[in-house]
Amino acid sequence: MRGVPTEAEKLLWEYLRANQLGVKFRRQHPLGDYIADFVCLEKRLVIELDGKCHEENTEHDKFRDNELLKLGYRTIRFTNEDLFGEIEIVLEIIKNNLDE
Repeated sequence: MRGVPTEAEKLLWEYLRANQLGVKFRRQHPLGDYIADFVCLEKRLVIELDGKCHEENTEHDKFRDNELLKLGYRTIRFTNEDLFGEIEIVLEIIKNNLDE
């Protein structure tokens, strides 16, 4: 588990921690063979932040998302740019997914 979060992870964590969206999130939480950036266990929702390294690993990310789906978790992904550019929209998407 990463001891030093990225700036995007720090930003999103500020909004997710302390039940600010009405549910508890965990950060850098193990799920099966993977470690999710953020997960809401109650709603079985994983949030992944994709930096530049993910541009070349889209097939691996799809495989990982499918494996998490087999474990009963839905995954939504955002880029770092999404967070820095439109955090309100990101939070709205997360909230909508939580409400589903």
